[in-house]
Amino acid sequence: MNSGYAVVIGLDVGKSGHHACALDPDGKKLFDKPLPQDETKLRELFTQLQNHGEVLMVVDQPNTIGALPIAVARDCGCAVAYLPGLAMRKAA
Repeated sequence: MNSGYAVVIGLDVGKSGHHACALDPDGKKLFDKPLPQDETKLRELFTQLQNHGEVLMVVDQPNTIGALPIAVARDCGCAVAYLPGLAMRKAA
């Protein structure tokens, strides 16, 4: 994986919680577990991952349930991208 980012975090958003998986450029998992729909927990994760360098967060749902993680990531200085559900399923 060579995205130009030190960390890429994929976020599968849900109504009450999400699943996050963060990888470094070598594909090493830095985080891979459930994450609550909670601003403090989101901020803690993004800040922790920024210790490795620039972070890109990719979400599968940018509206409604994905709005909080996007807002928090941007406020923390992370880049944000959207991968439509169909493309995500094909990639999986």
